Amino acid sequence: MAAWASAALYKSSSWRKFAYARMILGNDALDTSSYAVDEANVDKSLRQFTYKDSDQYVFMDMESYEESRLNASDVGDKSKWLKEGMECNVLTWNGRVIDVEVPLTVKLQVSETDPGMKGDTAQGGSKPATLETGAVVNVPLFINIGEVIAIDTRSGTYSGRA
Repeated sequence: MAAWASAALYKSSSWRKFAYARMILGNDALDTSSYAVDEANVDKSLRQFTYKDSDQYVFMDMESYEESRLNASDVGDKSKWLKEGMECNVLTWNGRVIDVEVPLTVKLQVSETDPGMKGDTAQGGSKPATLETGAVVNVPLFINIGEVIAIDTRSGTYSGRA
């Protein structure tokens, strides 16, 4: 425990965690040498989502015009915001897709929701609405089928009429 007490003298919480981990592993020699970590070589390319083919998403590179197919697992939950013609950034590391960045706000049409009633206001409640991509979000009561709304893709929430 004396080694932990001496490690606690350092102000950095990350150093304390490192020192404590070394003690758990049985190496209680606390040296102050630094460890270099190589920087990851992440490539970012602008691609346009063109269409979905069964369980694959087809993107076109905006510089070379080459098509590439991404599996549903590569796209993840962001697939519910993809609309044909949308430009996205695709991040790759060692040739493997690690993320698909969709725009922060997307404009999508409401394809299904309960009809709004006269007198429904923005201060009222909310109702679920299915969008053209199949995503379901809560919208104010005054939103009707066919309206185009803006969605914040980070939180998946309604942010206003488009």
